[in-house]
Amino acid sequence: MQILLAACDATHLNPVSAALHERNALAALWTSTKNEAGLPASKYRRAWVFHLAIKPFYHLSPRFPERIFHGLLPLWTNWVKRQKPPAFEAVQALMGYGAEVFDHAERIGALKVIDASNSHPTSYYGFWQRECDLWNPGTRPGVPRKIFARGNRDLERADLISCPSVFVRDSMIYNGIPEEKCVLNPYGVNTRTFIPRDRLPEKPRFICVGLIGLRKGQQYLFRAFQRVRERLPEAELICAGGYHADFSRERPRWEGTFTHYPHLPHRELAALLRSCTAFVLPTNEEGFARAIIEAMASGLPVITTYQSGATTLVRDGVEGRVINGRNVPELAAAMIQVAEDRALNERMGQAAHARGAGDNSWGDYADRLLEIYARARHRALRSGAAADRSLKAAGAN
Repeated sequence: MQILLAACDATHLNPVSAALHERNALAALWTSTKNEAGLPASKYRRAWVFHLAIKPFYHLSPRFPERIFHGLLPLWTNWVKRQKPPAFEAVQALMGYGAEVFDHAERIGALKVIDASNSHPTSYYGFWQRECDLWNPGTRPGVPRKIFARGNRDLERADLISCPSVFVRDSMIYNGIPEEKCVLNPYGVNTRTFIPRDRLPEKPRFICVGLIGLRKGQQYLFRAFQRVRERLPEAELICAGGYHADFSRERPRWEGTFTHYPHLPHRELAALLRSCTAFVLPTNEEGFARAIIEAMASGLPVITTYQSGATTLVRDGVEGRVINGRNVPELAAAMIQVAEDRALNERMGQAAHARGAGDNSWGDYADRLLEIYARARHRALRSGAAADRSLKAAGAN
């Protein structure tokens, strides 16, 4: 089977495309970002018109507002419309980027798949707006409503929805998507870069990886860490990621209370993870934070929420702690527990590595993907054959 991958910002499709190419299953990757997967020219197409338009904003700030990125979306959509696709049997597009590439798929009867990197648009928007209303009144989610609307339409047109987590799948079903359209396939991890730590640090050292913003829940993390420091004065909190604009009211209060790395290459991040006690991310909405799986592969217990997608791989009390979202006392208690009970920390870290990295490389993800698509194509062919038989029987009568 040949799969066409498409998204304006490739994100996790880079390692997916590399794994599919190794299996001779990649038709092409269409994106506006650079060829990080090292694909041959025949397998990679870049929307240069979009890249050149967005480039000045990258030079001004690597964390420019998402609204600028999404405001240039017509450049991407028009580029996709003009492309002549290679031969393919399935297309996988990120949610919000499916419409134009689905048009290509429908002309040849290819399988249409949405890669749901977030929860259903209704949940995605609602959870984020709630946090804006509570912590920065008057602000709105950084993603424009038109992108959520595109996502809704993509989900309706799709033959399959690839859900990276139980939370995403549940949100789809809750919002009226047929359960049979939703397939579960958690993201993989680079098991060569993210390897387990060799020892537990003497002083408690917590790490959170991801954009610092209201949707990610750092407003609860920083308040919880205040409580942790009352019990464990030597504890350190590390945050790796830039600030989101919606955190503008919270930022002045917390700057200087944690160690901050705005930007880290993957190898440096991997080394930093191995030096920590536990990974913590009290996010309010997520598809499945890749940083969680990277932390698990690094042998760290994970403290997070159901809304992070982590319950797909993390069991409360086994690979870490799954806490209720927006609950500062519970979050602080979980952080203190995994820091004070070193034997528990070691057991959780080993279990996290076994479940996060074992049979869960990007190659494993690609193998699961190909199996899912093969079954879907087989069902479609059987359904088509049954329909043909029904038509012939009706004609004979």
